[in-house]
Amino acid sequence: MILFPLTLMGQSGAVKGRIFNSNTNEPIPFANIIVSNTTIGTTSDLEGNFIFTGLEPGFIKLTATAIGYQTKVTEEIRVTNAASAFLDIPMTPSQVELEAVVVRVSPFERDKQSPVSIRSLGVSEIEKNPGSNRDISRVIQNLPGVASSVSYRNDIIVRGGGPSENKFYLEDVEIPTINHFSTQGASGGPVGIINADFLREVDLYSGAFPANRGNALSSVLEMKMKNGNAEKTIFRGTVGASDLALTVEGPIGKKSTYIVSARRSYLQLLFDVLGLPFLPTYNDFQLKNRIILDKKNTLTFIGLGAIDDFELNTGLENPTEDQQYILGFVPVNKQKTYTAGAVYKHFGNIGNHTFVLSRNYLDNQSYKYKDNDESSEANKTLDYKSIEAENKFRYEHDMNKSGLRLNYGGGLEYATYSNQTFQLVFDDTGSNSIFYDSNIDLWSWSLFAQVTKGFFNERLSVSLGARSDANDYSSSMNNMLKQLSPRLSASYVLTDGWFLNFNTGRYFQRPPLTTLGYENNQNVLVNKENNLKYIQSDHIVGGIEFRPDEETQITLEGFYKLYNNYPYSLTDSISIASKGGDFGTFGDEAVISRSKGQAFGFELFARGMLFGKINTILSYTFVRSETEDKNGNYIPSAWDNRHIFNITARRSFKRNWDVGARWRYVGGAPYTPWDINKSSFVQAWDARGRGYLNFNQFNSLRLNSFHQLDIRVDKSYFFKKWSLTFYLDIQNLYNFKGDEPDNLIRVTDVDGNPVIINPSAPPAQQRYELKQINSEAGTVLPTLGAIIEFSL
Repeated sequence: MILFPLTLMGQSGAVKGRIFNSNTNEPIPFANIIVSNTTIGTTSDLEGNFIFTGLEPGFIKLTATAIGYQTKVTEEIRVTNAASAFLDIPMTPSQVELEAVVVRVSPFERDKQSPVSIRSLGVSEIEKNPGSNRDISRVIQNLPGVASSVSYRNDIIVRGGGPSENKFYLEDVEIPTINHFSTQGASGGPVGIINADFLREVDLYSGAFPANRGNALSSVLEMKMKNGNAEKTIFRGTVGASDLALTVEGPIGKKSTYIVSARRSYLQLLFDVLGLPFLPTYNDFQLKNRIILDKKNTLTFIGLGAIDDFELNTGLENPTEDQQYILGFVPVNKQKTYTAGAVYKHFGNIGNHTFVLSRNYLDNQSYKYKDNDESSEANKTLDYKSIEAENKFRYEHDMNKSGLRLNYGGGLEYATYSNQTFQLVFDDTGSNSIFYDSNIDLWSWSLFAQVTKGFFNERLSVSLGARSDANDYSSSMNNMLKQLSPRLSASYVLTDGWFLNFNTGRYFQRPPLTTLGYENNQNVLVNKENNLKYIQSDHIVGGIEFRPDEETQITLEGFYKLYNNYPYSLTDSISIASKGGDFGTFGDEAVISRSKGQAFGFELFARGMLFGKINTILSYTFVRSETEDKNGNYIPSAWDNRHIFNITARRSFKRNWDVGARWRYVGGAPYTPWDINKSSFVQAWDARGRGYLNFNQFNSLRLNSFHQLDIRVDKSYFFKKWSLTFYLDIQNLYNFKGDEPDNLIRVTDVDGNPVIINPSAPPAQQRYELKQINSEAGTVLPTLGAIIEFSL
């Protein structure tokens, strides 16, 4: 960094944009726009266009005001000297003025449809969050109610719900996962797919889901993408500790823009040098193309894809016990996934029509050989090949007239799923194998509507919605009345800066395709025969919100969730609600819809500018997550962390320095001890390469609490047409790690062969000598990187 003289800095940037009516897309002339918390301002012209010049590089927000419209504070935008930043500002018509109550202008926009359990993150909080390495799955862990599983995965655990209970939307298009090497049927994985260069804002709903967002039980993550630059071609390159990325954006003619990126990891080379037992390689791409057809019509295309290759480093010399454990059970895995979508929007006189057409695709393959000996097919213990594809259409009409907002529409989906599985298993009868070739086609449909209205001069707002989903899998799922999902939200302005908020609703989720398509060796769809049903979750949330000034928000919310018809594993005699937090697949087993569960607790959340200079986010969550055991008694689920505390602070200094820190505390999660007796059988161990859990003592033990300190430092240089940023992101600078149970491994002799304690016994009775070892503690993970951006 010292190679760049400070005299080259001091460049300035510009922001251009358009301000318009959110219902009709008509321009708003003579609107006043200022850079928030400054005296820098401008006015829109007859076409709603505006421009700021001479701005210092960095992150800013704009505040727009116009007669007859609600004041709007925009999301953050990044100003650079490479090219002008572009921002569209939609404004909502205002019907009445508050008489007794004055609501302060705030960057924390209130959503009358979902007045509780929604949090937003801006682009600076995404890009410069300590310890997250610009990975959105890790960034949202700052928010209340969001826990995590083990440190090497990106599972999203919201208010005690499992990682399969979340839904993700990218620019109105539903995407099945946001992680590389994802768990099929759930959503977690070790590395995020989403390129942070595309994002302009992220909203997380942990309750009060809008009616147009279905199939979620715990959260909905809405990711909004920025548009490509309308004037110049801009290149942005990122070199990190694990990958290289290139993003290009620019105009295509006068009415179209694009932004596209590609990223490739070099973890395989790095891990091989470090002597790690696995060699992952991931590649991804992302694109957005926006076309302004005319003043009333826009068309947007998005694309997202990944190619993942997970190999084993079997060439290690003298592997440690931890390395032997990983090599013994982890399979080779290859995944290909993509989402392609088109969003057409037509603006009418009092609202807009939105048409969304998309396709999701996943090709997931994995295999495993006993002791990784691929010399003979007889050694194969797992051969898994699965392809699933979803083709979706959704229509929405969003209208706003005389203070009444109405959103209604419907959706249609056609999905295909295939699964060729060979797996060696060990059960009460001894060593057996599962072999099936499953193929299913599935039609699904939905209808939804939500109406929102303000009363008493907008002091009280009420939103009432309903949704219903169904599919043709079986008679237990094809009746929309059985999945009728009502919801009610209300918000009341107590006084200046104080709000009372409430929501209750019933939500349904279709079990994953892995569960619907599971067959036995006789090619029978077992779970169809078992009368599988939609999973049901009833929510009730209440809270109070306080905004002492424009930059500060403090909320306290209590929540309760009641689950019904959760799939219950017939093999393990537990609810699969506690599964999904490991690699591989989730839900591909015989189940019945009988489990109940509950999650409850409260959340405290505060954000603002501490001492006027330090951007601070603080959250504390107390949560209990419980599920029924085989006797109908409530026991802790795998996500019962109880206490989750986060504090993140970031400050910008002179000469373009940014320094941030995050401290995170997570209470110890329950876990299940090993079944040493079953695991010691040679045939049992050889079937899966690792031990078996004792489900008769399910979640009877609890790990130690886990806390860590992460640090991030950014230094930026700005030149005439380009900029350069160096960053250092250190995870686990201080760490007390208690988030993994002990591993179970075979004892080996001096030649590395496993020890059999009764070699003269018949094969079905032979046993390995086993021992438990402590899992390796977390280590300091420094991420060094550089971001360069320039324009043509």
